[in-house]
Amino acid sequence: MTDAKIGFGAVVLDCPDARSLADFYSQILDRAVTADSEDDWVDLEGTPTLSFQQIPDYESPAWPDGAPQQFHLDLAVDEFESTHARVVELGATPLDPVEPPRASDTRTFRVYADPAGHPFCLCAC
Repeated sequence: MTDAKIGFGAVVLDCPDARSLADFYSQILDRAVTADSEDDWVDLEGTPTLSFQQIPDYESPAWPDGAPQQFHLDLAVDEFESTHARVVELGATPLDPVEPPRASDTRTFRVYADPAGHPFCLCAC
């Protein structure tokens, strides 16, 4: 057994357009794109590192059926009405539920697809 340590490096999302998807998450998370990003590999500032890798033959997962999602991001929010409007305005697609939130809703999470098709959740848990 060695004393070598393994640390967390980054969460990397494969996508057809790394810059575009990074811009989407940059606006949602209020995290800048790093200055040393390339067109085919883009990092957002902050910890943990969120990175985007351009894949020419990328196929998005189909939620909830079809090509399986490999993982998804849970993004913590204080409330749904304004965050729902913001992510949809930036290009997210509501998946579950598809109708806009109402103040009377009791559900603690909502599922969306980002512009490249990755599912993510807004969670008020």
